Amino acid sequence: MTVTIRPAGQGDILAVADLIEEIERFYGSVDIQPVGERRTQTEQALFGFPPLASALLVEDDNGDIVGLAAYSFLWPAAGATHSLFLKELYVRETLRQQGVGTRLMAELRTIAAARPGCSRVEWMTDRSNPIARSFYKSLGFEEFEGKIVYRVDTATV
Repeated sequence: MTVTIRPAGQGDILAVADLIEEIERFYGSVDIQPVGERRTQTEQALFGFPPLASALLVEDDNGDIVGLAAYSFLWPAAGATHSLFLKELYVRETLRQQGVGTRLMAELRTIAAARPGCSRVEWMTDRSNPIARSFYKSLGFEEFEGKIVYRVDTATV
């Protein structure tokens, strides 16, 4: 199957919102946000002013969205540079192990390299996700042991 990797556009909002539900279910969530809320938040995140994130989409031969790489730029990184932070990399199971994830990672590195002042690409994965860890290792990326991630819900702030 041939796939196209391209930036998300306004016409992709519903498809991306649907894919986000699939991602949530993949990670075991059963409390799924209603599609209307997901659609609104997707539109605001990708196309609001200012946009909160960018996304590369994987489109199959049928025009279906079957993968996603969602990212943002973070500052500061090394010194006063910034980094491309990959928040989510997801490829539908039927297309895994066909080089799609590898192509997404390469495209992200190209985007980062083309942006003046961007010094690196960063991302996280769960320690309990051996498939993702193996994928990144197969691309030659080493795990960084130096960070501990903290999270607090805004409702508790």
